[in-house]
Amino acid sequence: MEQVEVEWLILADAAQVVGNKLYLLGGGWDRLMVNTEFPTNQRCAIAVSIRVPWNETNQKHTVEIEVVSEDPGTEKPKSLLKVGAQFEVGRPPGIPPGQEQRVQLAVDGILKIDSPGTKVVIARIEGQEMRRAHFNVVQGPILSPRIQRRRES
Repeated sequence: MEQVEVEWLILADAAQVVGNKLYLLGGGWDRLMVNTEFPTNQRCAIAVSIRVPWNETNQKHTVEIEVVSEDPGTEKPKSLLKVGAQFEVGRPPGIPPGQEQRVQLAVDGILKIDSPGTKVVIARIEGQEMRRAHFNVVQGPILSPRIQRRRES
């Protein structure tokens, strides 16, 4: 029996889903350079594609996206962001029997990052881990507040 699966995760600066079409800005990165002191808040987006088999349509499903820090020396990964939702996908008129459906989601959030290191995005369906995406946070040159204001304008 086929099950609901996470097809992919994409990290981006911004993401939006309209009409089940994904729109990304600055997508596909796996390295984040921080030009401020730690801790820092970093806005980011996570795009998720979920494949729903025919036999799992017309049922509610739970999805959870969590970003954790895998810093060395810590016993338990620290959660930086955690969101959950329910979704249900139906069978549109005219769809061939047995065809799976795709559900796309975009999660925007602010990560509170305490230090450089490896961070992990984890996608779970019904509480079961389905996919991971790693990214590295690196310390860049620290910009003066005046330069930071110009960059944000």
